[in-house]
Amino acid sequence: MANEFWMSDRQWAALEPLIPMNRRGVKPKRNREVISGIVHILKVGCRWRDCPEVYGPHTAIYNRFNRWSKAGIWQTMLEALADPGSTRSQSIDSTTSKAHRCAAGGKGGAQEQAIGRSRGGRTTKIHAVANASGRLIAFDLTAGQSGDVRSAAGLIDQLPKAAQVLADTTYDSDQFREFLIARGRTPVIKPDPTRKKIPPFDKASYKGRNVIERAFSHLKDWRRVATRYDQLARNFRATVTLALLFRWWI
Repeated sequence: MANEFWMSDRQWAALEPLIPMNRRGVKPKRNREVISGIVHILKVGCRWRDCPEVYGPHTAIYNRFNRWSKAGIWQTMLEALADPGSTRSQSIDSTTSKAHRCAAGGKGGAQEQAIGRSRGGRTTKIHAVANASGRLIAFDLTAGQSGDVRSAAGLIDQLPKAAQVLADTTYDSDQFREFLIARGRTPVIKPDPTRKKIPPFDKASYKGRNVIERAFSHLKDWRRVATRYDQLARNFRATVTLALLFRWWI
């Protein structure tokens, strides 16, 4: 197939040392082919059973993805390779992924699996932080109807301190502003026009927030990110993690 994905030598050199070969049990085999097959599926959005035979049995491809998702291995790879970059600024925002009907039925119900109802129907919200270069460096998942500011503190707190945190009006909360200031960060948040007292706002710095909008556009080029097919939140988290890894970090 003309659109098959294969890891480049550079990508493989970055990822190979992070593959857990010292774990108990059967050692993973054909790692480069299997991971290439997983990435192919996530990029083109086809079903696992439609994975091209060149990568190996589709059951082996899915089982590796699922098993490493459960073990947190994809997330460990991202943590090892992602670089927060410049400490000048970080931008925070969210985007939604529409949940396909096959994403229903995860254990614990939709809310437990980060699927909720919003204006767009059944959705999952991806909350993310971009560095000043426009690379996504951290993310979280919630049900689609969840407010943006609820996840903001937890995302920002896990990252190295940046001088400024840029955000739109949905993050304009006194509590979040105080949280940032207490941690040595300057909030550059577009004020809600209905506020009685408008806080200081650096319009020039705020223009830099467009980096996260562009990052979301690149993220949604991955069709299994733009549309969620995974029943389990942990597997959709792995899907987003792999998209970040291959788009920005290897």
